[in-house]
Amino acid sequence: MPAQDRVQIARDSYGAYESGDRSVIEDLLTDDFTFYSPADLGIDRARYFERCWPNSELIESFEFKRLIEAGDEVVVTYESTKTDGNRFRNTEVLTFEGDKIRRAEVYFGWDLE
Repeated sequence: MPAQDRVQIARDSYGAYESGDRSVIEDLLTDDFTFYSPADLGIDRARYFERCWPNSELIESFEFKRLIEAGDEVVVTYESTKTDGNRFRNTEVLTFEGDKIRRAEVYFGWDLE
């Protein structure tokens, strides 16, 4: 799959959080999707939607600082603005299987002023 397609899929996955349209992200994840973060060590797709998706209500926007395709991964660094105006920065590694995201690793950054 061309790199641009995976980069666009990554962008679309964050766009789902901005719009609050869960059906978008559901279509972008594999059935055996696994999510990792310092707070969530390998949770499955169902648990991801229970724990992480509610954060979509708190997200206003993402500003991408880095979108790098390498093999089956896209590395994403973003700064996000929350609905309360607070901002934060994270880096994520999205691993693809074909045109779907199979794994996400989130590395928490910091709060921004």
